[in-house]
Amino acid sequence: MGISIAVCSGKGGTGKTTISANLGVSLSQFGKDVIIINPDVEMGDMGLIFGLEGVYKTLYDVLAGEVDVSEAIYDVPGGVKVVPIGIPLNSMKKADPDKLKDVINILKEVEILIIDAPAGLGRGVMTVISSAQEILLVVNPEISSMSDALKTKIVANKLGAHVLGIVLNRATFDSMDMIVREIEYILETPILAVVPEDPEVKHSSAFGVPVVIKNPNAPAAVAIKKLAADLIGEEHITPDEKNPFFVNRLILGLFGN
Repeated sequence: MGISIAVCSGKGGTGKTTISANLGVSLSQFGKDVIIINPDVEMGDMGLIFGLEGVYKTLYDVLAGEVDVSEAIYDVPGGVKVVPIGIPLNSMKKADPDKLKDVINILKEVEILIIDAPAGLGRGVMTVISSAQEILLVVNPEISSMSDALKTKIVANKLGAHVLGIVLNRATFDSMDMIVREIEYILETPILAVVPEDPEVKHSSAFGVPVVIKNPNAPAAVAIKKLAADLIGEEHITPDEKNPFFVNRLILGLFGN
């Protein structure tokens, strides 16, 4: 039995799927056997990040009982494996959400399972949180994101899941943004990584390739790679050791020096 990490956000649009994909690839690049599953039966789009939108066997088919989960696992660039949700159409009507927990339990045999949880606090999220060993909360530096993340954390605690910490995503130097200490105070949870707003993330997604592969020296890629290293106790050498790490400078900017 390996480690299962659910990447949650509370609200949509935080960049949770991007974090899940790039974190999974980064862990794989450190030599870990990683599977990423995207059990969002309504709005899942993990397949787009890896260019898997044209595959025929997906999680929908697994939940419909038409294929075994082993048939819906795809090798993608970066050495990671992905179980995409696919395009709904008729498959969504046949999918049985009650089978999701069993699917996740089967995939837990892998060394590290990354579960890109649906947004919100619906049935699917409850299943994911109750099935995972660890929870990562992805938040943006804005009040609405904090509020929704807090609700998710409360639910995780009630379900007995362990919250590893926070990934502050799309951080900027905007004076309207909340600073790191305030976020940690509100959520009573440590920030494990600060991932800056980075145009390279969208650029890479347009090519169907995670940013840690497309442009590993991009600020966002460096921050996510560092997060992966920290999670498994590995040392991560930044692209340019002569300069201060970009994310450290970002944190100082958020603190206002």
